[in-house]
Amino acid sequence: MNEKDFAELAAGHALNALSSDDEQTFVDALAAHQEWDAQLRADQDVVAFLAEGVADATPPLNARSEVLRRVAALASGADPDAPAAESSTPPVPGISAADAALLPPGSREDGTTPEPAPDTNTVQTIARRNWTRGIFALAASFVLLLGLGFGAVLISEQVNKPVSVVALDQIQSAPDAQVASIALDGGGSATVHWSPELGKTVLVSDGLPALAPQEAFEMWFVRGDTPVAAGVFTPGPDGDATALMDGAMQAGDVIAVTVEPAGGSPTGVPSTDPIIAIPTA
Repeated sequence: MNEKDFAELAAGHALNALSSDDEQTFVDALAAHQEWDAQLRADQDVVAFLAEGVADATPPLNARSEVLRRVAALASGADPDAPAAESSTPPVPGISAADAALLPPGSREDGTTPEPAPDTNTVQTIARRNWTRGIFALAASFVLLLGLGFGAVLISEQVNKPVSVVALDQIQSAPDAQVASIALDGGGSATVHWSPELGKTVLVSDGLPALAPQEAFEMWFVRGDTPVAAGVFTPGPDGDATALMDGAMQAGDVIAVTVEPAGGSPTGVPSTDPIIAIPTA
């Protein structure tokens, strides 16, 4: 499992929305990759934040009955906005006719003599039952919407990730992932990540020297005495960069970086001495 798949399971786990099989897969993945725990904690924090941000509200006591009446009207082709038909059961404030039918004897007319209205405890019991049903339905809807929201966030994150970062994630999740690093003059560092199975190589560096406006860094696979151009990049303001190299690395290649004119060396070979040279063998 890669980190992207784990992130999707972590969101579902935080919402308590995983199937038993997915939950077991999540538990196994977390046990094997404890460094991914930060993703789970972040999802749990978001869920907690959203839950705290929902204000308490008391729905009308007849909300459930009204929704069910409208659904039944739509199913039968009737006008859902039409007033409800008169019921033979005397109305009780805040309780539907269906619920009123459940009231104990003495709370409605039996066709012979009038009966007293239900007591307050009976009315509150039915109201609490309706409220509980509504809470479960609301919670289910909230989990569904929240899950869709997390899905949208995850999709957005994946779509907006730079190609080099996506490639780095894939390499780090590959079973044959390899890495090599060196320290740079001035306190920076350069690390190359590669996967022969994926055929991808990514250079991650920090503390690179500043470039002139018309310059760029060019990457090379150096095979013996032969340099093979592998793309250009410019670092961020702090000299940091994550760059996907063009082409596939071969066993024994040295990863080199030189300073070249913007767009790369016009001759196809390095025009300056390398500022980075990382052996991979």
